[in-house]
Amino acid sequence: MLPEYLNDCVHCGFCLPSCPTYQLWGEEMDSPRGRIQLMDLAVKGEIPVDAVFAGHMDACLGCMACVSACPSGVRYDRLIEAARPVAEREVPRTRADRLHRDLLFALFPYPRRLRAAALLGRVQQRLGADRLLARAPLPPRLRALAELMPPVPPARGRRPLPPFVRSRAAGTPRAVVALLTGCVQSVFFADVNRATARVLALEGCDVLVPRAQTCCGALEEHSGRAEDAARRARRLLDTLGRLTRHVDAFVVNVAGCGSHLKEYGELLADDPDYAERARAFAAKVKDVSEVLVGLGPLARRHPVEGRVAYHDACHLRHAQGVFAEPRELLGAVPGLELAELPDGGTCCGSAGVYNLLQPEAAAELGRRKAAAVREAAPDAVATGNPGCLLQLRRHLAGDGGRELPLYHPVQLLDASLRGGGLRLSDAVATVGAAPSDQSVRTEGTSP
Repeated sequence: MLPEYLNDCVHCGFCLPSCPTYQLWGEEMDSPRGRIQLMDLAVKGEIPVDAVFAGHMDACLGCMACVSACPSGVRYDRLIEAARPVAEREVPRTRADRLHRDLLFALFPYPRRLRAAALLGRVQQRLGADRLLARAPLPPRLRALAELMPPVPPARGRRPLPPFVRSRAAGTPRAVVALLTGCVQSVFFADVNRATARVLALEGCDVLVPRAQTCCGALEEHSGRAEDAARRARRLLDTLGRLTRHVDAFVVNVAGCGSHLKEYGELLADDPDYAERARAFAAKVKDVSEVLVGLGPLARRHPVEGRVAYHDACHLRHAQGVFAEPRELLGAVPGLELAELPDGGTCCGSAGVYNLLQPEAAAELGRRKAAAVREAAPDAVATGNPGCLLQLRRHLAGDGGRELPLYHPVQLLDASLRGGGLRLSDAVATVGAAPSDQSVRTEGTSP
């Protein structure tokens, strides 16, 4: 459990106010400082790695807000990602817990399986079975799974991007990039990927969309399945590593995936066959907001009228340190007023599959985040992670207030670049769909 990092913690307590689980329960062992103390005791052999130890590690969201808050530079991110695999290997889970986890990891990393589930979900929604499920006495984990299922787009909304999207700017392309389309993102939030490709093309990029993409392994890495995550990393490098010398960036529009991809160099540092490739690849992984701010604006911005609350996805703000760039992009859209949330960088409770594994804690954090959004009084909400979009949708819909449309920031920039006079106060409440088919134009065979 990386003992060389354990002694960096001086137990000052600056992490406590930033930690969501400490905010919920006020329990020392469910704070970063407390978990580090447990790890230290386990390394010294003074406590066993047992169900109690695993429970405190499982309760951590991995939001990394403590990393941002720590004045001593403690690498809690490395520590928790080292501790979880130990607990996963050494502590037997109950049969129900093991089956639930196996179900999740048999589904989410596989886009084809997700598409099959999407088709079943669409049939369910058409038949109204989702309303019956809402009234059924389901266990908390199954209820969370049912309520977090997004509205399933029709088949035309799930069509894949073309393998190459040419720059729409005059002259030589400003950059050549490869777009990573994600697993959940490509199935349930294909509109976000299309918006990303369009914006990059309008801003002067040639965009490659490799067809043979595989899962990056983020969900498994964040859940203690380190060996599975490493296998997926090697497979993705086998597929995309050949592009490293030919592209300026690998563009990611999912905060959790981007955070994990940037860590490939550390994940595979001890693998002689992949270490160098992993470092070179990770060095070129960029969030879409980083790429666009780095290039600077080129295409004309048209007005998008309204007030948007921006929620920082934890793995963007805390893990990647990407804070200013999304705000800069949204702030440059004429007519768009950016509202900051009063609870700052506190996690919404999504945290990968945390809301499916720890539904009670996640629900309380979701309710608190929904209240913070309402306090900001926006016309819409924007955030850079599909899990956050689904978590916010669930709890905003359940708080009795007006339903709000939820977008990825790149979708609002896309609406601005394409033109059409979008007013957020008139937008249909949805999650991750194009802002308005009536207010943005479709041009030729663009994505």
